[in-house]
Amino acid sequence: MSVPVDAPAGEALDVLSRFRVEFYDCLYSRADSLFDLVDAVLCADGPVTSLPELTLTAEHPRGHGAMYGGLNNGWLEPTRLRRLQAATPLPRAADGRIVLAVDVTNWLRPDAPTSPGLLFCHVYGRGRSADQMIPGWPYSIVAALETGRTSWTAVLDAIRLGPADDAIAVTAAQLREVVERLIRAGHWQPWNPDILIVTDAGYDVARLAYLLSDLPVELVGRLRSDRVMLRDAGPRRSGPRGGQPRKHGGVLTFAKPDTWHTPDAINTCDTTRYGTAEAKAWDRMHPRIQARGPWLDHEGELPLLHGTLIRLKVDHLPSDGEAKPLWLWSSKTALTSQDIEVRWQVFLRRFDLEHTFRFWKQTLGWTTPKVRDPHVADLWTWLIIAAHTQLRLARPLAEDLRRPWEKPRPANRLTPARVRRGFRHIRETTTRPTAVPKPSKPGPGRPLGSKNRRPAPRHEPGKTVKRLETRTEHLRLKQEQG
Repeated sequence: MSVPVDAPAGEALDVLSRFRVEFYDCLYSRADSLFDLVDAVLCADGPVTSLPELTLTAEHPRGHGAMYGGLNNGWLEPTRLRRLQAATPLPRAADGRIVLAVDVTNWLRPDAPTSPGLLFCHVYGRGRSADQMIPGWPYSIVAALETGRTSWTAVLDAIRLGPADDAIAVTAAQLREVVERLIRAGHWQPWNPDILIVTDAGYDVARLAYLLSDLPVELVGRLRSDRVMLRDAGPRRSGPRGGQPRKHGGVLTFAKPDTWHTPDAINTCDTTRYGTAEAKAWDRMHPRIQARGPWLDHEGELPLLHGTLIRLKVDHLPSDGEAKPLWLWSSKTALTSQDIEVRWQVFLRRFDLEHTFRFWKQTLGWTTPKVRDPHVADLWTWLIIAAHTQLRLARPLAEDLRRPWEKPRPANRLTPARVRRGFRHIRETTTRPTAVPKPSKPGPGRPLGSKNRRPAPRHEPGKTVKRLETRTEHLRLKQEQG
């Protein structure tokens, strides 16, 4: 099922109302309090800076105690909500295929030593060499991307990474579940093109392609500029010397142009933001895989993961700054010039996910609550995802309520923040499944003058599992354990 941005208002209203009812059914405990809290997030004037202030909005008829009780004691079924997210209308690329992006965003908690499950999260600084590692909860987010320049994404899944998790293995399992849910929901059929999954340089795109090789997906990921790729060894040379045939061919070093051989395909096009864009592609290039790290448990000979290496060079950035070459690797081989253009343009849409993260944190108040329990953080994260999905479904119903200093926008080009301004009026026409609140009195609380005699335990952030260095050490440990 797909509802375009310019869909009729009646059809879009039915889809939004049905989502609200099914989202309410996903709330198994404190459903009314949690549902009203999401409505308050959507209808508040301005960014969310305080949860107690949300209870003062007209859309939240309950007190602040009910709000705290809903967050601390509420229960949302993530499995059911994940299926609901996959059943919603999804955006597609220009050629009709589904494009997924995966990335990690951090909920920083530097002042929460009593919160378990914290990791050191990388944060960029303002100056050179000013990056920091701050304790927080990293969340892996998977979203479907649209075509063209936009700040809209369809978030499909979120998983909090723990101290003992292998990030690549967890991401592969997460992507597998998302793709299988999309197939069950009818978004992909056997005659459709493969689903494109784009990643940034922080992911091992070759390993992800290997772990997801049995699915109808294609991985496109950015590589660091200090990497190297290998060619095929070619036919075995005849001669008097024997021995094992070569496994790898020549080396292509990104930083050394004299190691590049003739590209198999070249694509050149003129863009409005970057000037002339030139993409060179080398077919059947593979990385060097060694028996360490994630490949320690691999049985048999290590695989050769062939793909297409793409080097993208543009004239300038939108700010007229110097543009550095961009290196991409696709898990597909034998790509044509037109296929290469589709891949690098799809990768540039991955940055739309950054707009979603900023909108969550600065407007919807995703990182505003100072919760201690990571499970409460997971609940609040899913509430924010449900709120963001309602804004996406309400796009055909929204009007441009712009500020006097803002430029007018067409109805089909409204940003998430402008759709949120008018959601209070849209809400009046949708289904509201919550019950009328009952009058109550606040609890007695802690007696005056008493002290907390059960202080919360403190937890050290960081990894809790030691990574093995070599395969010999790994095999020796396995023999000792069993």
